[in-house]
Amino acid sequence: MQKLVFFVGVAGTGKTTVAREVATQIPCAFLDRDTVGGRFVERFLEKEGLDKNDRDSDFYKEHLRDLEYDTTKDICVENLAAGQNVFMISPFTSELKNEQWLEEVLSLSGRTHQTVDVKVIVVTLDDIDQQRERIEERGTVRDTWKLENWDSYEDRVNFVPEINWSIPADHQYVFDNSGTLSEEKITRLVQFIQSP
Repeated sequence: MQKLVFFVGVAGTGKTTVAREVATQIPCAFLDRDTVGGRFVERFLEKEGLDKNDRDSDFYKEHLRDLEYDTTKDICVENLAAGQNVFMISPFTSELKNEQWLEEVLSLSGRTHQTVDVKVIVVTLDDIDQQRERIEERGTVRDTWKLENWDSYEDRVNFVPEINWSIPADHQYVFDNSGTLSEEKITRLVQFIQSP
């Protein structure tokens, strides 16, 4: 079966790093939503006189957020239709709540739950100090709000999104990415993805 794996979680948990390590062992189309839409979003925000890294603005949420996610979805559909495994990296908070979103992805790609094995890996960090360090080291302006409002943001560090998709409970894995991302941890994730 093809694998469609979503790496989700809040900023600074290491979704992309985890997915990249797993991808060295499972061939896939690697779709990080930030990479897919980042340059276009930055250009539009600058054109509007806004900070190119601001993903919290009303303008971004109203005009650009869905464009980024929908474009990433379109590329996912094309790769599934071509028979590829696909890794999707982004929070996907709204999409996970929408039970029809996944069904549409499968339908548009000519696939079904019988031909595509869908897994969701929620990347979290039990170590709140490590998460803050990772966000600070990343050094992007888009994280300024999080750092300036850390007390309220800290409440979301172990955030596990609502998942309304028609997938079995054992196809959802909450992965604590605290500490070193060891070979043993990557092996566990690979086994989870490859399991029926």
